[in-house]
Amino acid sequence: MTSREDDALARAAVAALTGQLALAPKPGLPDPRDLDARSTRREHDSLRWSAKALAPGLAAMAASARRTGEATPALRAELGAIGRCTEHSVGLAGGGHRGALWALGFLVAAVALEPRAKAREIAANARKIAAFNDKGAPKRPSRGSSISVKYGAAGARGEARAGFPHVRRALDALATARKAGATENQARLDALLTVMSTLQDTELLYTAGPLGLRQVQAGARAVLEAGGTATEAGATALRTLDADLYEKGWSPRGSAGLLAGALFLDALPTATR
Repeated sequence: MTSREDDALARAAVAALTGQLALAPKPGLPDPRDLDARSTRREHDSLRWSAKALAPGLAAMAASARRTGEATPALRAELGAIGRCTEHSVGLAGGGHRGALWALGFLVAAVALEPRAKAREIAANARKIAAFNDKGAPKRPSRGSSISVKYGAAGARGEARAGFPHVRRALDALATARKAGATENQARLDALLTVMSTLQDTELLYTAGPLGLRQVQAGARAVLEAGGTATEAGATALRTLDADLYEKGWSPRGSAGLLAGALFLDALPTATR
């Protein structure tokens, strides 16, 4: 793999992230159909700019993994250092996408380690990288890690160390919906709802607490149990969930970041499960 290929991986990851931003109606998240009423154009543009700001860091993560050639404590430490620098750059670009940065970073590095690996093998390689402790991490816990400890949620770190189970579930949901004849937007929404239905989203735990999280999970399951977003009943349930989340100000951002990881793997030439 060359530096050109590292850049290509980073662009593919950013494309996956901006691709999920375009979904509509996206429950509890910025909806490009209604920027003025729900999320100002400035906010939505900020999300797109901050997504693009991930590219240099993701390319550097891929290059680091390519040089190292295997999952090691040294690689984990270097990815951590690159990630923290990238967080700073993203903050200057408007913020957002913190969870997506780490999910995509591990996955990009895993692809660089084994470019011909299939999606599930990539997730397994990411798990090997994440298994090592990041010795350079700040001693002060982040909000996400504090919430994980408080509620016993896996969080971003736990998701990576488990081999991204929700990314794999999203991939399965994409394949199932497409096979059933759903549009690409509907398939991606079904994949997002599949993640939302079971993920212990630390952003939701922070803003809504355990009861609110369970309500969101139940709402996502209701859409899927109604037949998914490609059905009339499922679309109606999605609109109900969307309105409820906006009214309460709850946003499943952790789920959106993992969907971006699934879309990244899905777009790879070796994406066969």
